Amino acid sequence: MDQKPTTIKEIAKRLNVSVSTVSRALHNHSSIGLRTKMQVKKLAEELHYEPNLAAISFKQGKTMTLGVILPHLQEEFFSLAINGIEDVAIRNNYTVLIGQSHDMADREARIVDTMRRHRVDGLVVSLSKTTRSFDHFTQLEKYNIPVVFFDRVPDAPGAYCVTCNLQHSSVELVDWLVSQGHRKIGFIKGPEAILHSKERLTGFQLGLKKHGIKPESAYVVATDLSSARTGDAMHKLLALRNRPTAVITFNDYVALDAMKYARDFGLKINKDIAFVSYANLPLTRYLDNPPAASVEQFPYLQAEKATEILLQLISRKGGEAIPQRVVLESRLVINKS
Repeated sequence: MDQKPTTIKEIAKRLNVSVSTVSRALHNHSSIGLRTKMQVKKLAEELHYEPNLAAISFKQGKTMTLGVILPHLQEEFFSLAINGIEDVAIRNNYTVLIGQSHDMADREARIVDTMRRHRVDGLVVSLSKTTRSFDHFTQLEKYNIPVVFFDRVPDAPGAYCVTCNLQHSSVELVDWLVSQGHRKIGFIKGPEAILHSKERLTGFQLGLKKHGIKPESAYVVATDLSSARTGDAMHKLLALRNRPTAVITFNDYVALDAMKYARDFGLKINKDIAFVSYANLPLTRYLDNPPAASVEQFPYLQAEKATEILLQLISRKGGEAIPQRVVLESRLVINKS
């Protein structure tokens, strides 16, 4: 039969002292003498005493638990982000509960409600590609559960967000492609609900204008991030009589699907047609023909900063200045291969 956990009452009974004395001794309270503290701690260690976290949480009004909602853990970008979140959480004695929206807004809303019922102290979120309403997040305000978004963030006033400057990086991608002799540049944009889709496109258009390149509406196609829709997008670009010599894709995963389609079409990657992208995922280093360039978005740093802000919101003290919107500078990485 499993032994029941040792309680403070049992320690107090064995030492013939009060429960409050044991509690204070375990917390190094100044009112308890050194000898008593040593006796209490020695017996607690012998009996394998562990604090009742539920009772402590009830007393403090916190569960010491953070909720995390991401689109897909299978994506390396979000796996790297989880590392940043957990590292901050562990340093601050928090536990992390993780949920995957699988890029479905209704599933995301259900996970938010589940996290609320599990009484998480706060949420770190990267939105699904179909999220257009943020009611399931704003409703958390009445439960005093703060939310901080990163990477995929809402275009909503008052939201705490950590992002990268992708508009500027999109201009840099065009700059680099032009420096490589490309002027017919295609663009595969992402879902409209993702704020960064608009920022990428705006940067692309600004880059074309900067170099005096006339924008071609046929060169801008869309994907919902699935392999099938990315294939459809590439089909449109390659079917053009005056097809592009380079393509900017929404992220490295879209680039991989687009490159496969181009190879199946009989084109040599980064020779017959060049690809550049966003995210700079480590996995692309192992490819013979990775995207020629990619934008580093620092997923670990984004998530780490978002978690730090969330903990500030949870333990907010009067007069403490907490940044509402943090924008990190992304970095263009050229792949030598």
